[in-house]
Amino acid sequence: MLGIIGAMEAEVVRLKEAMQQPVVYEKAGMKFYKGILAGCEAVVVRSGIGKVNAAVCAQILIDDFSVDRIVNTGIAGSLEEKIDIGDVVISSDTLEHDMDATSFGYAPGVIPQMDCSVFEADKEMIALAEECCAEVNPDIRAFAGRIVSGDAFISDKEKKGWLAKTFHGLCTEMEGAAIAHTAYLNRIPFLIIRAISDKADDSAHMDYPEFEKQAVEHSVNLMLAMVKRLA
Repeated sequence: MLGIIGAMEAEVVRLKEAMQQPVVYEKAGMKFYKGILAGCEAVVVRSGIGKVNAAVCAQILIDDFSVDRIVNTGIAGSLEEKIDIGDVVISSDTLEHDMDATSFGYAPGVIPQMDCSVFEADKEMIALAEECCAEVNPDIRAFAGRIVSGDAFISDKEKKGWLAKTFHGLCTEMEGAAIAHTAYLNRIPFLIIRAISDKADDSAHMDYPEFEKQAVEHSVNLMLAMVKRLA
């Protein structure tokens, strides 16, 4: 079974509407829609904002629904000049940029007492997402690379520069690495997909309602194409 964690309510609604006879379950303040999506048994849910909400959501999918893979979609701020608003980043791996045990001699982002701090996405799902995005969203560009996460909205150039230099990420957001961390601990394949909503600095933004409309369309197109192939 596939677990899909979405960030945008409109996206979750579209996926739920595409499901055959969805059944809703509620837990931890979240609604989980279980049904058949494009021929594949799936659960769709919108997690709350931040790493804790995202990790709780992922663990519920694993414990209560026995998902065997997780895809998380959402929005992020670009850390690379070449990646523009509207483009998509597909995770090669993820890490938590606000994990800071440097006082004990660890490098930024390293999680003490764990054998892994950089969580690698499933290679087959990476390739599938790249292929499907090119097919169903030819009007945007997709980049595969590192996604960094932390419980902070990044809006200044100095912080953006530090994140890019320190972690070599393509974009930054607030949930992906927590979902990846949870999937890693449970030995579940995962993939994080992010539509770029801003440049993670004080530059001009696209009108958000227009961006959200486009992002939802691109995300739903991509998810349905991937799910059909996974089925």
